[in-house]
Amino acid sequence: MRFGARTGTVLAASVSAFVLSCTAAHAIGDDGSQAPPSGGSGGASGGTLTASAATRIKVTQKSGGTGGSTQPLAPVDPNWEPPACWYEPVATPQQLKAAVERLKKNPNGDLVPVTPSLSWGEELMVNHYEKGQDDTDSGFSYKNYNLGKDGMFWRGVINKNRENDSESYDCERTLFWQNANTLPDDDHAPTPDVLAGYAYDKINVPQTEVELKPAARSTVNLPTWAWLDKATFKEVKVRAELPDAGVWAETTAKPVALHLNPGTRDAETYPASGDCAINDDGSIGAPYAKGEADRTPPCGVRYLRATDGAPYQLKASVTWQISWEGSGGAKGGLPDGTFETTQAMTVQEIQSVNR
Repeated sequence: MRFGARTGTVLAASVSAFVLSCTAAHAIGDDGSQAPPSGGSGGASGGTLTASAATRIKVTQKSGGTGGSTQPLAPVDPNWEPPACWYEPVATPQQLKAAVERLKKNPNGDLVPVTPSLSWGEELMVNHYEKGQDDTDSGFSYKNYNLGKDGMFWRGVINKNRENDSESYDCERTLFWQNANTLPDDDHAPTPDVLAGYAYDKINVPQTEVELKPAARSTVNLPTWAWLDKATFKEVKVRAELPDAGVWAETTAKPVALHLNPGTRDAETYPASGDCAINDDGSIGAPYAKGEADRTPPCGVRYLRATDGAPYQLKASVTWQISWEGSGGAKGGLPDGTFETTQAMTVQEIQSVNR
């Protein structure tokens, strides 16, 4: 997956012609001609947005992960991160022209963001996007805002969850034109794999406590059964789409295994690895039935020493397998995710128990 760094071109110009994103900037298209963006970096005040504008990626929970308490997954691969930035369509020719016209009426007012960290004033905007003049040797310019052409102007967007990372400033390509139904030839284009990584970062799974028998008080040398009912274990699917770019991806988290860590070396797990596989019906382990106290459970733990004051902390972590599919028939996988819960276990020194 290509979420690596790419250095963009930041144009040199006089201080009076541009400012950094800490200064208020016009929201391109804030004339009511488009739906407000959501879910990204930036803030709105008085009809303006900061230069690091919010993303227009639409996130939809397709299945699972709703109701009750949910939490995000932790990727098994500690080096994996969601994309730091990408490019998005932000303005039609008419919307860009409207933003510059507002500048003409108030040259000392808000500026127009052309990168996540850079905004331009009237002179540069008029020269580059209206008159077709390239007075910064940048190698690009447009006449009359490309009015009449089919496409949009694109700009970089920063992932709000990574806005303090240096890679967040790799999308510094100045506001550029992209023909309709095409994606930029750029490492940070919003391809399906980028949207899949963005969707992964939005996945929340249920906070599921493992069923135990006995539930909180176990007995030395007798097994504690552990299981998860199939009704508890469901796939979670999140869709991320960028409508103006015609790109989408659906990322699916599928529960595949349960790992038990008894919280002490004085214990044995079943199976010995502590990894309880998922059954064909979607459940894990098997519920305890009366009279099975001495049987070996398919998933569980046996404590060999009683607790002394503080209970053992039994950790149960569920592994979720991550896959995705997207526009154009694209598909792939992402690192597995885990979610861990901890349950206190008191173990008593009794050799027999009536269950």
